[in-house]
Amino acid sequence: MEHLVNQISRRKFILTAGAAGMGGFLLKGCASSPNSGSQLAPMKAANASGGNETTKARIGFIGQTDASPLVVAKVKKIFEKYGMPDVELVKQPSWGVTRDNLQIGSAGGGLDGAMVLSPMPYHMSMGTITVNNKKLPMYVVARLNTGGQGISVGNRYRDANVTLDASKIKERVDRERASGNYLRFAHTFKGGNSDLMLRYWLAAGGIDPDQDVNLMTIPPAQMVVDLKAGTIDGYCVGEPWNYRAARDGHGFTIASDLGIWNGHPGKVLGVREDWANAYPNTHIALVKALVEACQYCADPQNVQEIRQLLSQREYLGMKADYITLADPINDLGTHDPHQEYAHPQFFGNGVNRPSRTEQLWIITQMARWGITPFPRNWVEILERVCRTGTFSTAARELGLDVDYSRSAIELFDGVKFSAEDPIGYLNSLKIKRPISVAEVILQR
Repeated sequence: MEHLVNQISRRKFILTAGAAGMGGFLLKGCASSPNSGSQLAPMKAANASGGNETTKARIGFIGQTDASPLVVAKVKKIFEKYGMPDVELVKQPSWGVTRDNLQIGSAGGGLDGAMVLSPMPYHMSMGTITVNNKKLPMYVVARLNTGGQGISVGNRYRDANVTLDASKIKERVDRERASGNYLRFAHTFKGGNSDLMLRYWLAAGGIDPDQDVNLMTIPPAQMVVDLKAGTIDGYCVGEPWNYRAARDGHGFTIASDLGIWNGHPGKVLGVREDWANAYPNTHIALVKALVEACQYCADPQNVQEIRQLLSQREYLGMKADYITLADPINDLGTHDPHQEYAHPQFFGNGVNRPSRTEQLWIITQMARWGITPFPRNWVEILERVCRTGTFSTAARELGLDVDYSRSAIELFDGVKFSAEDPIGYLNSLKIKRPISVAEVILQR
C-alpha cells in the first residue's frame, strides 16, 4: 500500500504540472461567453496548408446535433481552407459501427478518425471494446462540444414527479423490481457518455443501475420509437432525440446535462494514433479546421443556417424544427418545467481543449461499475490518449490565447472529483461494485 501511495503522490505532481483539468482557451478580443457571436473575432489561417502530408481523411459521424462542426467544416469549405479539400464525412448508424470502422482504418474502407463518445478512445486504446480485444491506440485531440445530452422518460411517468432527483422514482423502481418487472432504461453504448451519465444519475438517487433496473444499448435514432412503443421506460442520449420525443408527444426530459454536469464533455474528435503519427501536419490542420467550425457554430447568427444544413438527409435527415442549437426551444405550448432541453456549447472557455481530468473521471467511472479495472499506469494512459499538446499547437497557430486552469469536477449531487486522489474518490462512493478500487489495483 505504501508503494501505491507513492505512485499516487507522483501522479498528483504530474497531473498538476502537465494536465490542466477543466482547462480552456481564450480568443483574443472575445468575451468569455461561449455564444458571444457578435464579438467572435476571425481566426488566423496561419500555415493553412502548412506542408500537409495529405489532403485526405475519412472522418465518421453520428446523426446528432453534436456533428454540427464536422458538417460546417465540410459544407463551408473550412477543411479546404486548411489544406484538406478531400476530407470525406462518413455517416455511421451506431457507435458500435463507428468503433468497427475505426478499427478497420481507411486502408480497409474504414475511418481515420471520427466524432466519438468521450470514453471511446480510452476503451479502444485499452482493447476493451474492440474485436478480439485488440488494442487500437487512439488520440483525443479536441472536444467538439460540451453539453447536449439529456435523460427522458415516457409520459406514464408524469405522475411520478420525477426530476433531477432520481430518488423520486426509487419507490416505483423498488416496487417493480419486487414484482419481477424491472424498469428499462436505454443508453447508446456501454461505457459511453450516456451510459455513465445515466448510471451516475440513478446512483445519486439511491438506485443501483446494475441491480435495480435493466439497462440496454440502443442506437440513438431508435430510442424515440422504442419509447413510443413502451418497450423502454426511458433513455439517456444526445440531442435531438430528447427534444424530438417531447415534440412528438411520446415523453419528456427530466434532466439534462445542464443540470447534471454543466460543462459535461460531449463528443470529441478521436483519431487513430498511426494516422496522426503518419500525418502530423495534417493532424494539426484537421484540429484547426474543426475549432474554426466550432466557432462558426457558436455564433447565434448562424443557427438557422446550421439547422437547415443538419436537416439534410446525408446528415441528420429530419425536420429542422427538431434540431436545437442555441438556447432551449420551449415552444410546446405548455409551461411544463421539464422543458430543459440540452443544447451543445461549441466554442468558448474550456469547450474545445481536451481535458485529462475529465478522462480520469471517466476511467474512475469505468472501475466504479466494473466495466474495466482501474489501471496502474493511468498517468501514462492519459498522456498517450489525451493529446493536449496537439491542441495547444493548433490553438497557437489560430491566434488563440491558451489559458490553462484547473479545478475539481462537481456534479449535481455535490460530490467533488479531484485528479489528485482518484482512489479516495472511488472508495468514497456508496453505490459501486463490491470490490474496492484499491484492492483491484493491488491484486493486478
